[in-house]
Amino acid sequence: MGYKTYTCPIARDCGGCEWLAVPYPIQLRRKQEQAEGLLGGMAKEDGAALEPIRGVEEPVRYRHKAATPFAHARGGRVLCGFYAAGTHRIVPCESCLAEDERARRILNGVARVAERLHIPPYDEDRGVGVLRHAVVRCGWKTDDVMLVLVTRVDELRGVERLVSELRAECPEVTTIAQNVNDRRTNAILGRRCRTLFGPGVMHDELLGCRFEIGPTSFYQTNPAQTEVLYGLAIEGTGDARRVLDAYCGTGTIGICAAAETPGMQVVGVEQVQGAVACARRNAEANGVADRCGFVAADATSWMAREGAREHFDAVIMDPPRAGSTPEFLTGVADLAPGRVVYVSCNIVTQTRDLEILRVHGYRLERVCPVDMFPHTKHVETVVLLGRELEKSREHVYLDYEPSKEIDLPGGATYEQIKAYVLEHTGLKVSHLYIAQVKQKHGIIERECYNKPKSEDAKQPQCPPEKEAAIEAALKHFKMI
Repeated sequence: MGYKTYTCPIARDCGGCEWLAVPYPIQLRRKQEQAEGLLGGMAKEDGAALEPIRGVEEPVRYRHKAATPFAHARGGRVLCGFYAAGTHRIVPCESCLAEDERARRILNGVARVAERLHIPPYDEDRGVGVLRHAVVRCGWKTDDVMLVLVTRVDELRGVERLVSELRAECPEVTTIAQNVNDRRTNAILGRRCRTLFGPGVMHDELLGCRFEIGPTSFYQTNPAQTEVLYGLAIEGTGDARRVLDAYCGTGTIGICAAAETPGMQVVGVEQVQGAVACARRNAEANGVADRCGFVAADATSWMAREGAREHFDAVIMDPPRAGSTPEFLTGVADLAPGRVVYVSCNIVTQTRDLEILRVHGYRLERVCPVDMFPHTKHVETVVLLGRELEKSREHVYLDYEPSKEIDLPGGATYEQIKAYVLEHTGLKVSHLYIAQVKQKHGIIERECYNKPKSEDAKQPQCPPEKEAAIEAALKHFKMI
């Protein structure tokens, strides 16, 4: 069988598309095997379906974000392109098969303008120069194009002429921003931005929702496959009424979920304040501000501090490549949502994190790989986990309404016990832990709180310090 392959004149030097010479169906097979190798055993043990990878019809021109470094070249020229694999040697590039056709043309145009205006590129060895990088984002469903110039210094001499030259060289650009990065670092972007031309932001659309994207906003590079990824995540929330969108960024997943599911309430938590402000504007623009609230906080700390007063049917988590942390995952388990949807760009760290969630009583129900970056080894995965029914607050809702919990003289509801423990010890305890302690003291419990489905099912046991705190609460309420 003959398969179409692609060629690139700088593929050997660039190294960005390491599988470019590999036929695309074989790339997909390799990524499927990678997912099966890391998650297959876990999925089989839990009885979960590991679905076929979702690929693309034509694996070219999928990147709608591109960047370049700059360096000195002979004769006063300004060099741009890609770093050669494993080095900081720049390989010039006229056109890239993986990128939107506008992107590399604009980046090369920036280099030509810098040459004409004698703007010195950054010398990373000496820490001098002005122009470090340029980043361009091209709209997928819109004609917006945002150009970000990353400089070492705040002040740009002759900025009016620079903007004029850039607009003439790159007429597609609808906004130009300057980002200042004065640190000796390999990170591209710095913390300070200012608008040089246009509105300072661009817009794009995903799943029928319109999103504002700023110079430092996180927004997926491959929007077509992002719709596939987000669609799977939203399916995973099922009929959830309240959803926590952790690591929410500018709110894209949560807003798409709320827009698709009438009546759903979403709380997004993100520690970058600028991203939260953008998320609130995005929610307003898409008509879901009354059902989407966003909090500027570290998600782990927020869950420990506020989670005791909240109930969530589902949690969506989309952490960075390094994955999540045991503290965060324990916080999710303490919230006891019926569903956890884990979106990952690093299947290795995701596998590690899933083991922690399984120890806390969650089981894989669905695993679906998604090819976001053709011609590379990277694979993204969406994993749906369900909590064993007897351990889920969702099951408590099926039994009785929270407002109708038993509240007899000498007794207290679970929420009252949790609130007492949090107020007096700062510890956050789950319904399961309370049930275990009550059972230890002879207080008869509903089976759904304290018995696993099978004899060998893993079940987290209440730690000693939390057991002591719960016992103190039970004594306070005269239950023991």
